[in-house]
Formats: sequence, structure tokens, C-alpha cells
Amino acid sequence: MPALPTSAAIGVIGAGAMGAGIAQVAAQAGHAVRLYDNQPGAAKAGIDNIRRQLDKRVAKGKMRQGDVDDVMARLQPTDTLEALGDSRLIVEAIVENLEVKRQVLAQLEAICSPDTLLASNTSSLSITSIAANLEHPERVAGMHFFNPAPVMKLVEVVSGLATAAEATETLYDTAVAWGKVAVHARSTPGFIVNRVARPFYAEALRLLQEGASDAATLDALMRQAGGFRMGPFELMDLIGHDVNYAVTRSVFDAYYGDTRFEPSLVQHALMEANHLGRKTGQGFFDYPGEGADTPQPSFAAADSAPLPPLVVQGDAGLFAPLLARAQDAGIAVVYRASLQPDGATRLYLGDLALALSDGRCAAERALDEGLDALVLFDLCLDYRSASAIALAASHATSGEARQLATTLFQRLGMDVAWLTDTPGLVVLRTVSMLANEAADAVLQGVCSVKDGDLAMQAGVNYPQGPLRWADSLGLPFIHRTLTHLQQSYGEERYRCSFLLRRKALSEARFYE
Repeated sequence: MPALPTSAAIGVIGAGAMGAGIAQVAAQAGHAVRLYDNQPGAAKAGIDNIRRQLDKRVAKGKMRQGDVDDVMARLQPTDTLEALGDSRLIVEAIVENLEVKRQVLAQLEAICSPDTLLASNTSSLSITSIAANLEHPERVAGMHFFNPAPVMKLVEVVSGLATAAEATETLYDTAVAWGKVAVHARSTPGFIVNRVARPFYAEALRLLQEGASDAATLDALMRQAGGFRMGPFELMDLIGHDVNYAVTRSVFDAYYGDTRFEPSLVQHALMEANHLGRKTGQGFFDYPGEGADTPQPSFAAADSAPLPPLVVQGDAGLFAPLLARAQDAGIAVVYRASLQPDGATRLYLGDLALALSDGRCAAERALDEGLDALVLFDLCLDYRSASAIALAASHATSGEARQLATTLFQRLGMDVAWLTDTPGLVVLRTVSMLANEAADAVLQGVCSVKDGDLAMQAGVNYPQGPLRWADSLGLPFIHRTLTHLQQSYGEERYRCSFLLRRKALSEARFYE
């Protein structure tokens, strides 16, 4: 079915930030929109706030005054649900309470025509459950916008068990017509984004709890090496720990305590202290006001130890940009055939071996491979442009050897963060777990490969879709990393998705 025409009236229930934002999106797309809220005056206040936001865009030269006037003329506040009766689509954006949502949709079903589509903006409740008691559950679907709705591109169009395919196709096409990036999802806990994103926070929280490094350093590594727009700790502070913890707990409970979604005691302690992040002025970081110093990452001091030639044993492959960078920095690079039984690539500075982490800690890998001095380095989104890197060393690695490794990466223009000997380091373990969770979502029919990746890029600004990223690294490598992580911790949390494992063993890819 095609998108709803602009002549179709849209109803929105709930005039808070999300509801008003959705009303603005629909009105800017050309629809007449009625905004309802059960609090007297709230709908008018929501529309007044829309005007203030649009007036700011006019002042910045990003919108014409005439266009703002046209948008505002299409927005109408109302104090009754009955006024929404002739809407072709009604989106509810009210409190995340199942019974309240059910009651509102039951009222709408009695008011609206049979062809009115009913959509919920819920981020965590089951669409199947919301629609279960209605006479026509086939016209109910999720239309999950991300906050702020006028800015964020993603809309998850969510099918419940009874939702008609025609309904989700119309909502999908309508979201696209409204200028959004739409994806299809099946109604399961967390849908796509709130499920697949859990490891982004969980792995950082575990690293902090285990003393691998401090929050500011871990954030910097995820930004400067991983290419993420924000680090996990600053993002949790921005979202609010009450909200982020509640989502994690909701997904954990909905999956019957699956340890992959286990909440963190570190974050729970912040909840207990009411250190909820920016909204309370304190979270992982303090927010005392304007001009305050921001926490600085703990990078290694500048080192200028003389460097021997960098010897490369094995195929340059993933490291080709790093080696080109070394040559650009005037470092002599010597290539030799791999001496490893598995063909793995190692770098050498004199007697010091350096290797990309594979999910083992440095001490275990040095023992397995008969090495004394071993430094592991972390994954980077792009070794050509990354401005920081995490390192870890086996216990027998001398201070002089650590200095050599520090000097090497500093000469490449990278800040160096030394972590405790931690399996998978920071970026590698996070990306591997994100890909693993996305693979399980695909395996369980929650979304397609394409929509899973698209959702993570458009919904939370990931630099690459996790599955395409895994393809670029090689699925056998991701599989090996997850296997080593599970062996290191002895936990089901790191079990490899069967889909990822199957593709890795058959040397297949997510994108064929």
C-alpha cells in the first residue's frame, strides 16, 4: 500500500517532547494534525513549543517564515479524543504503561473508522500485547520514533503477532514520505536498536568495573579509535541512568534473565545515589556548570625511544593502512612471510611482538604462542585516521618494551592508552558483541540484515552497521574473538550467535 496522502489527517496523543515532535514531523510533511493530551492546556503548550523551535530555525536562516506559518496552520490542539475520529493515522506517545495504552486504543477503536491505523510510539512494550484485546488488532503497529523526533532520522515500524502486512507497509512508506529512515521490526523486547545497542553500554560498564581503565579513557577510545560519535559513559549520562538502566532491565527481564543483557552493578549504584547524569549534575562525570573542566583521558606521556625497523610477518591485510601510516611517519617497514601455523600476522620491534587482539588476554596468548614479550593492540575503525589506540601487555613485557610500543603508535600520531591485560580490549570486544547481537536478531526474524545495520546507523549514529563491520573484519575473526571471550570469562554472555558461527565456519558473509 502507498504512503498516506497529505490530505489524510493525522492524530497524535500525548503532547510531551515525543508527541509534539511527532506532530511537528507530520505537519512539516503537509498533513493536518490534531494534538491531544489529557492534561488541560498541554496540547496548546506543545504546539507553542513547536513554534518556538521553528522560530529558532528561521533566526538561523534554516527555514523561511512563510514555511513556519504553513506548518503552524496545520497544527490544531484538541481536548477530546473524539476530535481525532476522522484521522487516517493516530500515533500514541503517552506513558509507558501497558494498561493505559490498552485503554486509550480501546477508546480509539470505538471512535475511529475501520480503516484508521493505530500506532504506538512505545520503545519497550509488546505491540502484540497492546493490541491483544482489540476487535481489530490487525490495524495496530509500532511506529517508534527516536528523540528528538524532528531531528532523528530513524523510525522502527513494528509488527505485532496480529498486525496486517498492509498496515506496516503503509506506515513504512508514510515514514519515508515524512523524510525518515524506516525499518521493519518484529515485536520482540527492545525491537532492533534498544536490543542490539545493549553491548555498547554493557561492555564498557564491565571494563570499568574490572578496572581496565577509567570512564574518560574508555570513552575517548570508543570515539577516537572506534569512530563512535559519543563514548558509552557520556552517552549514558546524557540519556539518564534512570532511563538507560530501565531499558536494560526491561530487556533482561523480557528475555528471562539472559546474561547477555545483564544490568550492571556499577550503573545500579549510580541509580541508588540518584546520580542520573546531566539531569542531576552528576553521573559518571560531574556537570557543575559552564566552564567546568571535563575529565581527561589517561593517555601515556610522550615517549621518544629510538625505534628499530617494524617487521611485518604475514599478510598486511587489515593492517595495510597502519603500515602505510608508519612509512609516512618515516618508520622503516620490513615484510616477511608468516611463521605462524594459522598464518596470523604479527608485527615486531626487535624482540617485542605486537599483534591485534583476538579476544584472549595478552598473558594467555603469550603462553599459547611461546612468547615472553607481547603487546596486543585494539581494533580501529580506520587505522589510517584513528587518533588513539588501546594497548595491553603480557606480564613478562619489560618497561623498555612498553616504551617501544608507546613510541611506535605515538609516532603514528595516536594517543596511547595502556589497559590492564583485558581480553578483547575495548573496541574489538564491543564491535564483536554488537555484531553478535545483531546476528541473533536476524536469526530470530526480528529484522533483516540490511534493516538491522540501517537501524543502528540512523538510530544511534554508529559509524558502520555492526554486520557490515563484521563482514569487513572477517566473520571467522569475529567468531574466534567471541569464542576466546567466552573461554576467558566462562560465561554464556559471550556465546556466539548460531547464525554468525554458521556463516563463519562456511566462510560466508552477511552481505553476499
